[in-house]
Amino acid sequence: MALPACAVREFEPPRQPERGAPVRTTCPRRHSRVEAELAASRPGSVAASVRAGPPRGVSHGFHTRPLLDKPRKASSSLAGAACAPLFALLSRGRRRRMHVLRRRWDLGSLCRALLTRGLAALGHSLKHVLGAIFSKIFGPMASVGNMDEKSNKLLLALVMLFLFAVIVLQYVCPGTECQLLRLQAFSSPVPDPYRSEDESSARFVPRYNFTRGDLLRKVDFDIKGDDLIVFLHIQKTGGTTFGRHLVRNIQLEQPCECRVGQKKCTCHRPGKRETWLFSRFSTGWSCGLHADWTELTSCVPSVVDGKRDARLRPSRNFHYITILRDPVSRYLSEWRHVQRGATWKASLHVCDGRPPTSEELPSCYTGDDWSGCPLKEFMDCPYNLANNRQVRMLSDLTLVGCYNLSVMPEKQRNKVLLESAKSNLKHMAFFGLTEFQRKTQYLFEKTFNMNFISPFTQYNTTRASSVEINEEIQKRIEGLNFLDMELYSYAKDLFLQRYQFMRQKEHQEARRKRQEQRKFLKGRLLQTHFQSQGQGQSQNPNQNQSQNPNPNANQNLTQNLMQNLTQSLSQKENRESPKQNSGKEQNDNTSNGTNDYIGSVEKWR
Repeated sequence: MALPACAVREFEPPRQPERGAPVRTTCPRRHSRVEAELAASRPGSVAASVRAGPPRGVSHGFHTRPLLDKPRKASSSLAGAACAPLFALLSRGRRRRMHVLRRRWDLGSLCRALLTRGLAALGHSLKHVLGAIFSKIFGPMASVGNMDEKSNKLLLALVMLFLFAVIVLQYVCPGTECQLLRLQAFSSPVPDPYRSEDESSARFVPRYNFTRGDLLRKVDFDIKGDDLIVFLHIQKTGGTTFGRHLVRNIQLEQPCECRVGQKKCTCHRPGKRETWLFSRFSTGWSCGLHADWTELTSCVPSVVDGKRDARLRPSRNFHYITILRDPVSRYLSEWRHVQRGATWKASLHVCDGRPPTSEELPSCYTGDDWSGCPLKEFMDCPYNLANNRQVRMLSDLTLVGCYNLSVMPEKQRNKVLLESAKSNLKHMAFFGLTEFQRKTQYLFEKTFNMNFISPFTQYNTTRASSVEINEEIQKRIEGLNFLDMELYSYAKDLFLQRYQFMRQKEHQEARRKRQEQRKFLKGRLLQTHFQSQGQGQSQNPNQNQSQNPNPNANQNLTQNLMQNLTQSLSQKENRESPKQNSGKEQNDNTSNGTNDYIGSVEKWR
């Protein structure tokens, strides 16, 4: 097969310059623009330009002639391209752009090569690391050297697949929101925060019969008026935490001002310089340290309106609130508090206008405090006010002669105190339980129509829970606080019944709103249908009569539509009705349905 002339010249040895001819001092591949123009002006300029080599600044490739020390292989398909390259005929700007393209292509190939080598090195390192881990776990039998080639490839493929998935995930969702959403999608549904808060069974069986008025607690608290919330703080019931919630965690038009380093906060009414809260963290111990029901009811009105004339005093509504706690836990917590050196000597215990005498209320210790007191000594003191403290602080002590134990027999005295404490607790505006923090928050918000900023936290580990006692000591503590045990059982039953009642009332209200919305939408549908039908009849009365020989057809169609909508809505309402209301019939009158729904439209407007 004969080769073309240009291919033959490729394999010829380099010619020596003739004797006497001028020697070139520049590289044959570094011609200037003038030389290229002179070569193009002569006959056979194409061949001359090809022999002259590529323009200045252009490397080999793009149909240019290579150096003579690197001859190309003869190829019939490339013969025409090698004989007549067109790169030299391009303009200078086009050649520059093609040169930049070539450089970019070289950079891309370099990046791909580096990425390939880097991934190979990473896979090699991971292979050794995983081999070392396997050797530590499974012994020398699992070393990488003993792994066959298939295992190495499979391991490398898995690692590369994992890395690729991580890169794609970070590219699609660089933040943490997507990851959290995916975790929540695979996690179990969020339980109701109000159910099983005390880690007991969610089903509650009431023991006491309360009326609707006892369960429904809805206080029309006017913070801009003269109403006042009075917090009765019983020792070691979590009242400090709840008191801080009242001054720091409530959404108000004018929040309480709490300064750093000060225990009291300024809780003024909007636009006034009067307080709406009477508590330790707002007004201090104005009626004495841990004042009880007897002290507060006689002290608060005089403290709040003491500077005003009796005839100018407003008719205020005093809303008393408090927190209760399990008697055994509260008793152990108070013992630990006293053991650390705390006392309540500053308590006034004012009853019937005077404090008790030393004979009526003896002290259990002789020194400055009772620090280091063992639990047995704490329980042996018959004058210890920690015994049945919650009943004593919630009852009206004037009914039993205050602290004078000789007024009536002990059994009768205990009965009167317990009944008084139950009555005062039931008629309070609100009370909560330490063991039900979220339910306490919910009932307070529903009672006073005031919302907290952050939810309450249930602390299951306290100082009292760290005390280990045997069954005998627990029985004795329950015996010393038998009145508190009865009161707490009563309060817990009332508290949980109020909670259930408020939750059911909330669900019923939400269901009623949904029913009204469905009625409104049904009325709008019927009204739109009637309007469109009336407009069509008014525009083309003759055409409608000719097309509808039966004038009652539209009326029958409307009635059928109304009946179908009524039946479907009544079926949904029956399915959504609770079990306690299953015996009640909720059937709509189809004959008067149109008027009711059109009236509901006007009502919603």
